[in-house]
Amino acid sequence: MPVLDFWYEFASPYSRLAAARVDEVAAGAGVAVRWRPFLLGPIFADQGWNTSPFNLYPAKGRYLWRDVGRIARGRGLPSVTPTPFPQNGLVAARLATIGVADGWVAPFSKAVFEAEFGAGRDISDHRVLGGLLADLGLEPDSLISRARTDQVVKERLRAETEEARSLGIFGAPSFVTEDGEMFWGDDRLADALAWAAAGGDPAWRGGR
Repeated sequence: MPVLDFWYEFASPYSRLAAARVDEVAAGAGVAVRWRPFLLGPIFADQGWNTSPFNLYPAKGRYLWRDVGRIARGRGLPSVTPTPFPQNGLVAARLATIGVADGWVAPFSKAVFEAEFGAGRDISDHRVLGGLLADLGLEPDSLISRARTDQVVKERLRAETEEARSLGIFGAPSFVTEDGEMFWGDDRLADALAWAAAGGDPAWRGGR
């Protein structure tokens, strides 16, 4: 079965929209999804940005929340603008990194996104994260301790972020097929799945 890498960031409202549907839509296309949490902050810093571009460009930010609200409503999802934005998702991303290895990355990531963008909860609050972990039948205290202190986990997330940078990823969500084709944005999920399912597009390859 072809595989599609789903690169996402917990501060990204469009990543939340993709996370809510990616597994179901991919299954219908006969494509497996590999969840790849990473951090956009270091990549934004390369551009000289110290916050989200949606904060740096107010008109773009106003459009973002209007657009996200429309899409979420159309998909039957609640939509809340979290305060502050962007939220600090570092510990959540480290937890998701643990979840990749342990097999619970998808349900945990979806829960984080819904807490943040569906209910306006603060995902930097360890009590919020602990509750989400407990709801999944996981042990919150030990996992949060690992996320805060385990150097292997920290390095693994740094390595994932470096791989995202090396792939040319500049925003989230991004989808990367097995042949290295990148698609950016929730609205490009169908295109990414079609490319992945077909094993690429020879016409495009030949034109490069």
